[in-house]
Amino acid sequence: MGGKQDGDEAYGKPAKYDPSFRGPIKNRSCTDIVCCILFLLFILGYIVVGIVAWVYGDPRQVLYPRNSTGAYCGVGANKDKPYLLYFNIFSCVLTTNIITVAENGLQCPTPQVCVSSCPEVAWTVEVNQFSQKVGEVFYTANRNFCLPGVPWDMPVIQSLQQELCPSFLLPSAPALGRCLPLLNSTPPELPGISSNTSISQGISGLLDSLNARDISVKIFEDFAQSWYWILVAVGHMMSTMFYPLVTFVLLLICIVYWAMTALYLATSGQPQYVLWAPNASLPSCEKVQMNTSCNPMAQPVNSSCPGLMCIFQSYSSTGLVQRSLFNLQIYGVLGLFWTLNWVLALGQCVLAGAFASFYWALDKRRDIPTFPLISAFIRTLRYHTGSLAFGALILTLVQIARVVLEYIDNKLRGAQNPVARCIMCCFKCCLWCLEKFIKFLNRNAYIMIAIYGKNFCVSAKNAFMLLMRNIVRVVVLDKVTDLLLFFGKLLVVGGVGVLSFFFFTGRIQGLGTNFESPSLNYYWLPIMVSILGAYVIANGFFSVFGMCVDTLFLCFLEDLERNDGSLNKPYYMPTALLKILGKKNEALPGDKKRKK
Repeated sequence: MGGKQDGDEAYGKPAKYDPSFRGPIKNRSCTDIVCCILFLLFILGYIVVGIVAWVYGDPRQVLYPRNSTGAYCGVGANKDKPYLLYFNIFSCVLTTNIITVAENGLQCPTPQVCVSSCPEVAWTVEVNQFSQKVGEVFYTANRNFCLPGVPWDMPVIQSLQQELCPSFLLPSAPALGRCLPLLNSTPPELPGISSNTSISQGISGLLDSLNARDISVKIFEDFAQSWYWILVAVGHMMSTMFYPLVTFVLLLICIVYWAMTALYLATSGQPQYVLWAPNASLPSCEKVQMNTSCNPMAQPVNSSCPGLMCIFQSYSSTGLVQRSLFNLQIYGVLGLFWTLNWVLALGQCVLAGAFASFYWALDKRRDIPTFPLISAFIRTLRYHTGSLAFGALILTLVQIARVVLEYIDNKLRGAQNPVARCIMCCFKCCLWCLEKFIKFLNRNAYIMIAIYGKNFCVSAKNAFMLLMRNIVRVVVLDKVTDLLLFFGKLLVVGGVGVLSFFFFTGRIQGLGTNFESPSLNYYWLPIMVSILGAYVIANGFFSVFGMCVDTLFLCFLEDLERNDGSLNKPYYMPTALLKILGKKNEALPGDKKRKK
């Protein structure tokens, strides 16, 4: 007897009957005020970071290409010239002194000019045209591909020597604002371009696989053709998944705000230009100080060095914002994780409050509040913002630790021995298990917060003790629930995937012109998007069922501890559940009033 009693008390004492308890406590006070203040201050700092990024950042550096003078194509004076043309795209693969693509924004050591349209046919300057004027060879033939300001009467040979006009043109197509040669184009016979140099090599020099640019254009075309059909599995489900939609919108706001802030921070600073020549070892180039700053709007003074030009190098790192760029980005990542986890915690606590209001209503027809979801939402925001922030912060720190560990593992992967790899794998496994446990504990803590209005630590402790006193029931219910939810998601996602496959591949016949599948470049694109969308919707929809099960289960465990089914202490569980458990109330809910 004594051993059993000690074992029961190890996980706390069972809840006792309370005649005044009627579900989620209405008279409650604010919890975890210190963490609430800390969270609000952090959000205020997060807003300041966004403002700083907005003031100093310039996303046009990512969205729009730059010409050789540093001006944006498609903006301002070049509004009617949205595309960037490379004079010699083969220099992207032939040169041995190209600055990293990630830093120079797809810049190659060749003149670039903004153009209104990309070349459609191949063309090369003929020998007999060297003595003619630029206007005769380029402007009158509608070849407006020279750098701005090249005079009409300049000899063609001089414009080619100074690289003011292109010596050849290739049929090109625009991709993300840049004129890229078609892969079936034949390269011209020019000095410095060997017969082994192909168009694909030049494009690959511009980017590791710039063919992805062409694919991206086709992908956008596919989206434009199939967006309507992708959104069909959604319109009719909006009303049934109202709150998951609210959570989705809040999560989307957090992600978009972080992405825009990170983009503006990454593009802060002024562009820096340096002198560069394709062959700096020539005697005529020895007096030129390469890699020194220069003005792209002015021509290099020393014109005796062949190919000397002022090219883009990087963005300046001077200034308070630029020097603190790494710290600001870290702050932004922390803000992303914390706000996302807080939004998820808010959704769990609100749903728990609504479901608990249902369970603890003795008469399910009369005692349920009129607007339980709205009441739970207002109650949670008013009293428990700090508690949600506390739980979200703990989870955030573990997730940040996992990200750092993955980064270290990726950096040291090539230099590690088997022992180090084993140790790293153990650390990653431990952090993964810790994250899963914290998510489980937080979820149940939010349920107790929604019901009793206690702070996070007390709620987490009470939830853990209650579950440990009923560990067998917990294991059985958890496995059964996970299995049912998994099959539900699998059925929805699999059904949408199969249906979209047959539709977008044109294998469903006889649907009429209104349901005719669009003509696509890659039919797998809308299929994958439909499957991903179905998973997101199914996950949000079934998460409501999962939270409902967990909330009602905790309420059920407390109901068994508080009550015994007598007239004075009837069970609050629904009649159907009473029959399943083989229990009954002496007085059915609503039939007789409980004795005082």
